Amino acid sequence: MHEAPAASTIRIDGERLRDFAQAACERTGLAPGDAALIADSLVQADLWGHQSHGVLRLDWYRQRFLAGTMRASENAVLASDAGAVAILEGHDGVGQALAKRAMEEAIARAKRHGIGMVAVRDSNHFGTAMYYTRMAAAQGCIGFLSTNASPAMAPWGGRAKAVGNNPWSIAAPAGRHAPMILDIANSAVARGKVYLARNRGEPIPPGWALDAEGRPTTDPVAALEGVILPMAGHKGYGISVMMDVLSGVLTGSGFAGEVNGPYQSEKRSRCGHLAMAISIASFQPLGDFEARMERYIAALKSVPLAPGCDEVLYPGEMEARNDARHRLEGLLLPEATLDDLRRVASAVGVPLDIAFERDDAASPAGGPGSRLPPHPDPTDPRHREWVIDEADEESFPASDPSAPAMPHRKGPARS
Repeated sequence: MHEAPAASTIRIDGERLRDFAQAACERTGLAPGDAALIADSLVQADLWGHQSHGVLRLDWYRQRFLAGTMRASENAVLASDAGAVAILEGHDGVGQALAKRAMEEAIARAKRHGIGMVAVRDSNHFGTAMYYTRMAAAQGCIGFLSTNASPAMAPWGGRAKAVGNNPWSIAAPAGRHAPMILDIANSAVARGKVYLARNRGEPIPPGWALDAEGRPTTDPVAALEGVILPMAGHKGYGISVMMDVLSGVLTGSGFAGEVNGPYQSEKRSRCGHLAMAISIASFQPLGDFEARMERYIAALKSVPLAPGCDEVLYPGEMEARNDARHRLEGLLLPEATLDDLRRVASAVGVPLDIAFERDDAASPAGGPGSRLPPHPDPTDPRHREWVIDEADEESFPASDPSAPAMPHRKGPARS
């Protein structure tokens, strides 16, 4: 294993990081709307604490566009419109733009028919699925989104890649609370988490992966050459296969080994998505539903605590706290990720002047002399859209100052 790189002491303002990412995408040739959406989705992932889906991936998208395997989203067309159901032909467009349009279409159809479902054919990687399902929750709907991915796992009992981790998300409004949002991949860990460990020069935990010979490994490089293990054994494998049925087979996109990852810039992705929205008002008044969700959350939090835990969280609270803290204090990214951003800046001719702030007690984040944003208003709906991603939860060494707070569990973060 490589020696772990030193933790960055440079705090980065999320808004300025977003401006840089958008400018880099525009200089690459992406339309302003596509560039803004890519930048926002990546930085928001970092704000939630999911650095494996953050600006770590910026150059992956740039390289796909330069190679012609990711195209402008304006080429997408509705290939079929059957009332509550539609098919969006993506023509290898920007995954973020296609997923957003699909969810908007699904919500509009749900408002008319009680349920709306939109299949996306031949898209690209779209980042975190919850970025889009939260849109439905904000419109009084329950949102669902699935996608398929390049092979990362072996079928149960095999040792060669054939099944993607095929993420999916469900979001629901929760009354006075932040929306309840689940966003998980079906592998023991998202592949991006292994890339992040490689960037940091850290071992991965046992149980995440097998090497190319089918042997358990804690080396991220060997893991990337081998296979990622499914969550919950055969159950995770089965769920992932069915998500490929929904996202790939049903939509007319690629499936299984026909799908390529965002880091394979020379190959068409051929991934597909399935977006669904359910109008809550078609089942009961929205206010009644939200009151019932509040009661449900109260019931979850009322149980006796397990040893070593001091709080029960519902899906979304941990990310809520990360988002608020990172907006206040700024982001601390791994040095390897900062090096990648510097290479991007040099390649596109955009200066990396994204409000670096030294971690200096004399100029605290949000205080005098700091250019970081003020503490967000927790009642502002822009700051109330968060997710618990059980398969993609960040894993930091206890010494890493960017480790997200985990108030529900005593002691250091899981490593």
